[in-house]
Amino acid sequence: MEQVATKRRVLGQVMICNGCCCGHTEKGKPGIPLDKLKSRWKEEKLLKSIQLTVTGCLGPCDIANVVSIQTPDGPVWFGGIKEEDLYDELLEWAIASRDEDKLLELPASLLPYRFERFQ
Repeated sequence: MEQVATKRRVLGQVMICNGCCCGHTEKGKPGIPLDKLKSRWKEEKLLKSIQLTVTGCLGPCDIANVVSIQTPDGPVWFGGIKEEDLYDELLEWAIASRDEDKLLELPASLLPYRFERFQ
């Protein structure tokens, strides 16, 4: 059986939850600067190296503003991101990773928000 393959090589993928809770300020949850992220991702031409996906619910819903970064080594999960500057740092990490043509170490400022999704 022939294996499915893609012609596009990407370094990774950033998935930002915008489901039932994440980013919904009308429900008392912290906002997500989605328009800014999407426009900057496009402006920086990052999609060919690090894809940005704004998705429905990623779960777990008890942690608002979940981000999952898909890497060749597996996903890295973050939650409870309330500060816009952390999203800016994620963008800067993506730009630097693109420029180096490899996934760089994630910003230290994000590490306190890391959690294990499946235990």
